[in-house]
Amino acid sequence: MHEHDVIVVGAGGAGLRAAIAAAEEGADVAIVTKLHPVRSHTGAAEGGINAALQDDDSWEDHAYDTMKGSDFLGDAPAIETLARDAPEDVIELEHWGMPFSREEDGTVSQRPFGGLSYPRTTYAGAETGHHLLHTMYEQVVKRGIEVYEEWYVTDLAVTDEDDPEERTCHGVAAYDIKTGEVEGFRARDGVILATGGLGQVFDHTTNAVANTGDGQAMAYRAGVPLEDMEFVQFHPTSLPSTGVLISEAVRGEGGILYNAEGERFMFEHGYANNEGELASRDVVSRAELTEVNEGRGIEDEYVHLDMRHLGEERIMDRLENILHLAADFEGVDGLEEPMPVKPGQHYQMGGIETDENGETCIEGLYAAGECACVSVHGANRLGGNALPELFVFGKRAGYHAAGRDMKTAEIPVGPSARTETSDVSPGVEPGALENANEDVAADGGVAADPAAVVEQQVETERERIETLLERDGTNHAEVRADVQETMTGHVNVFRTETGLETALEELQDARRDYQDVAVEDPSRTFNTDLIHTLETRNIIDLAETIALGALARTEFRGAHWRAEHQTRKDDEWLKHTMIAWDDGDLDLYFVPVILEGDEKTYEPVDRSY
Repeated sequence: MHEHDVIVVGAGGAGLRAAIAAAEEGADVAIVTKLHPVRSHTGAAEGGINAALQDDDSWEDHAYDTMKGSDFLGDAPAIETLARDAPEDVIELEHWGMPFSREEDGTVSQRPFGGLSYPRTTYAGAETGHHLLHTMYEQVVKRGIEVYEEWYVTDLAVTDEDDPEERTCHGVAAYDIKTGEVEGFRARDGVILATGGLGQVFDHTTNAVANTGDGQAMAYRAGVPLEDMEFVQFHPTSLPSTGVLISEAVRGEGGILYNAEGERFMFEHGYANNEGELASRDVVSRAELTEVNEGRGIEDEYVHLDMRHLGEERIMDRLENILHLAADFEGVDGLEEPMPVKPGQHYQMGGIETDENGETCIEGLYAAGECACVSVHGANRLGGNALPELFVFGKRAGYHAAGRDMKTAEIPVGPSARTETSDVSPGVEPGALENANEDVAADGGVAADPAAVVEQQVETERERIETLLERDGTNHAEVRADVQETMTGHVNVFRTETGLETALEELQDARRDYQDVAVEDPSRTFNTDLIHTLETRNIIDLAETIALGALARTEFRGAHWRAEHQTRKDDEWLKHTMIAWDDGDLDLYFVPVILEGDEKTYEPVDRSY
């Protein structure tokens, strides 16, 4: 068994920053990751980092833009923490060697992004995430932080008290992809989940193949509520053939969207009369799909994004990699012709419920980054806010897990924060099936001794993996494809009550089918068939929470559009949707949004652009 003070699961931006912070606090910290750190999906982030760096900008304006962008479903303590901390943290990154793009006078460049009242998005060409990842990995190497790469964490080692708020996380069980062994990692002080997004729940996504929501699913099965899972961001500009992201930076620099009739539809059809292409992402995505659905799409699938008018010099200086992506994946020369784009699943606003310090309701368990929901993004994330979330809240989680005395959190966590229980009645009973086996069932240790809790979880995982390897059954890929087809067909940008109920029924079928999955490849080293089979378990659990949350929320807010409910209902729905797992029975309840900030209360207004 491996032992460290703090164990960070995941080595993207949030995980690296959490590990650095824990090490700065003097902890013996280790990172456990299924990918080499510089292969983490943070490296695919293109656009930039929002931070109020200029004298005529302010963190207060950044906070208000973020709250408005969230459609007033973000929590003020989290939003203000992000906006207040981001400038100092960006400067720290610059001191670490982050190669930000600069103006001729040497100052860091900033450009407009959707939903911002000021051009406050710093960037490094159109490869900001790549440079951020490498900059922080250098700091991890410099500090001698141990990295267990190509270890896939399959579950948490948590005690099994009836009340999740009385449970303690003592570590994780992980599968060594190189050897096929399952071993335990005991955390003396805390486990920090930083496992990123869940894009593989959908079949058209900008996310990497490895983005299967592992951390969210593990925390969920251990008893931590998942918050606002219905809010899934679809980025308006992904390449139709692959889902590869075309950065919002293209529109930030002045790129224009056209329909098949050559109309600049964001203005000409009234979707965003003031901001046009720089309206919030949910607004632009719905506009594009409306154009396609009403017959003005190109090949009935996509629209055009044109940047030719920016000129070769500007494009090569700020957007060069966009040219390569368009040429490599669509055969289009962005200097000579427009690029085809359509909405693709991009980001999960919901996630593991945490407070401003990254703490969950289970002692010793933290989360940061996209897998967490603090909640900064509410119903819709602004472009340029994901990367500062990684290092602002990754740092805070690392400090707190390592023992730093932090300001008491204002955001409550756990089922005790409940103010209302949902009465939604889907046609099927979500959660684990009656008599279901361990493959999709709640986890948790039974022993009080920390090492024994970890070892028991290791044994459980060994038995589960051996069963998958030794028995005959269905290949997971069939089940995963069914889930992805269901989610893209019924829980996409546009949602209906009938579609959501159908999705829950089909996800129950997928959960049933998963009971019989088996791994065809018998090898014990680099067995990707096994890894993907384990990941599919997580995909099923998370798909169900998204569909159930979407059915429960009977309003139109941010990224959540309901055909039967075309208004935002502040009198009913200024509350977070919480879904908790209790031995396979799902508990759906609500907690109020916190709109009271340090110096002001954010009053909801109509969100127009």
